[in-house]
Amino acid sequence: MSIARSELPGLEAAIGFLEGDDIEYASLAGVLTAIDALRVQRYDVAVAAGREVAAPSGPAAVVVPLLAGPDSAQTRLVRQAVMDSGNTAELTDVLGPHPLLAEALHVRLSEAGLARADRARLFTVATAADGIILATVGGEEAVQAAGITGMLLAARLAVPVMAAALDQEGSIAAVADQLRASGSEQLALAPYLIGPELADGLLDEASKEADCASAEALGAYPAIGKLVLSQYTTALGIPPQQPQGAAAH
Repeated sequence: MSIARSELPGLEAAIGFLEGDDIEYASLAGVLTAIDALRVQRYDVAVAAGREVAAPSGPAAVVVPLLAGPDSAQTRLVRQAVMDSGNTAELTDVLGPHPLLAEALHVRLSEAGLARADRARLFTVATAADGIILATVGGEEAVQAAGITGMLLAARLAVPVMAAALDQEGSIAAVADQLRASGSEQLALAPYLIGPELADGLLDEASKEADCASAEALGAYPAIGKLVLSQYTTALGIPPQQPQGAAAH
């Protein structure tokens, strides 16, 4: 969230959780209700001060699901939270597929010593994988969407990449067998997940099932913040921000 704010100064951003409702973990529905109340309050204060202001219109907020790919169960919960709040919030698509996510996966693999940081450099990593299992959740739809990012990752690494579902029994093992049958000997697991949506122990189980090492989830990689902001600005029709120092044309 701090990355999104730094990219667009003045952005009012808040985090709403699908689970929990307390000071530390405010529910999405609660956050949206508070945002709506604040918008009305600001309008009332402006009117009381004698300023000519237009009545609140348009979406009260833009809700960006922090999901790398489609997950119907999670998206349904997000949509229900928006409805429960009674808010006029607009719900965007999930973050991927996107080339920036392929970049993030590459970085996480290189951090784990499972891929070269730069394929152009003339050195090898002893533990570099020659086959990648792109692990996601959300069923077959999520696997198909992950496959698109997987093709971008394969182009970066010059090794085969195949997507599999962590939440479908046998999916990880089947893909691992397919990669090994096609000639890959040293596999690696790359979680196509932000992180919080991943059940405890699920990644470790998948790593054992595929008999290979695993990279970390995408987490707070900078590209995630940029994609969140991109979804927000697209929803509101805000032109893309120029990089600082870029010349105006």
